Amino acid sequence: MFLGHYGLAFGAKKVAPKVSLLTLFVAVEFVDILWPFLLLLDVEQVRIQPGFTEVTPFEFVHYPYTHSLVMGVVWGLICGGIYWVFQKDLRSALMVGLAVLSHWFLDLIVHVPDLPLTPFGGEKFGMGMWNSLPLTIVTESIIFIAGVWIYVRNTRAINAKGKWGLFALITFFVIAEIFNMFGPPPEDSIPALLGSFVVLQAIVLGLAHLTDRNRSEIETNAA
Repeated sequence: MFLGHYGLAFGAKKVAPKVSLLTLFVAVEFVDILWPFLLLLDVEQVRIQPGFTEVTPFEFVHYPYTHSLVMGVVWGLICGGIYWVFQKDLRSALMVGLAVLSHWFLDLIVHVPDLPLTPFGGEKFGMGMWNSLPLTIVTESIIFIAGVWIYVRNTRAINAKGKWGLFALITFFVIAEIFNMFGPPPEDSIPALLGSFVVLQAIVLGLAHLTDRNRSEIETNAA
């Protein structure tokens, strides 16, 4: 899943308004940010097999340290704990931790059965939505649009950067998703995969920071 993770991060701003959009983006994508570095170290493994599913050519052979449910809990506790140490805000820290953990459950919807429960082996899970391109596009789009709608309803631009930054961010997501769904498979090279991932995250996180720092929460007056 790609857009769905970010859609959840957008929507989470309503329940965690003190957490920056940048932080929420890092949280929902934390294990995916960590993953290519573990590939480079040969701690985890992936194969690129065009046609493996209708949506993605990635065959996730071994990634228990980033994509098992147990490690999702561990990474969530670590990230939430780090946030609490610096911000001393328990509610926001809890939301950061849950955002990290949410990655496994959203991936569960789309992945073929390759998601382990623990880093020690055992049965793997996945509902296999990636075997249907139309269903994947519709599902991810619904989650993303709902999240953006919640974000827009609960924040307002305080200047032009807040308005056009959000437009640029959404436009980039749409272009990236189209390329992800219909573009050629990536080069079968871990360094190349890491490089493209770093560029993608740099653009997304940079635009998220630009957008969110130029928007403010819309306060609702109590009756």
